[in-house]
Amino acid sequence: MIDLVLRYFAGVDGEDIDKVLSTLTPDCAFSVETHGVTLQGHAEIKGMLERLWSHHRSVLHRNFAFVADPDAGRIAAQFQVVNTEMDGTLTYKSNCNFFDLDGARFSKVSVYMAGPNTLERQGET
Repeated sequence: MIDLVLRYFAGVDGEDIDKVLSTLTPDCAFSVETHGVTLQGHAEIKGMLERLWSHHRSVLHRNFAFVADPDAGRIAAQFQVVNTEMDGTLTYKSNCNFFDLDGARFSKVSVYMAGPNTLERQGET
């Protein structure tokens, strides 16, 4: 489970949409609970990530701590995010994601994000 979370974030940090989507079921529910964002499926998640990448020079997730419940198919990950803004400044966040498994992929990702929302829907901030 931890390896799957790390593969998901390696895809996000590496701007590798195929790697990210390979960790998610096609109908994955993705939410940013702290900002009222709800997405459904690969197309909406892909659009959100493409906007994230286009608004930052880079994104880095690091310093992970995990709590896993393999019997229930759930894992929580707490981590630090370092966003390099387009002007080169750094923005630091402390986030926690909750992942639900369906087989070998995540069927649900719930994000709790400190600070401004960097995972907006089209037209939202």
